[in-house]
Amino acid sequence: MPFVSIRLAGSATRDQKAGIVADVTASLVTRLGKNPAAVQVVIEEISTENYGAGGQLLADRDAPEPREDAHAVPSQ
Repeated sequence: MPFVSIRLAGSATRDQKAGIVADVTASLVTRLGKNPAAVQVVIEEISTENYGAGGQLLADRDAPEPREDAHAVPSQ
């Protein structure tokens, strides 16, 4: 019985996850001749605040850069 564990940094929609499960199952059926009813797929979504790479949280790395306010009064 194949067991596939997938971890995603961030989140996916229900439709995206359903597609992933269908695609992974089809691949194991085609490549390994497995019974689709025996294929188990678990998708774990990990918050980007709980995952780091290269010494930085993904949430910080992917955060948009602060933009300068053209109307702001310059600090002295």
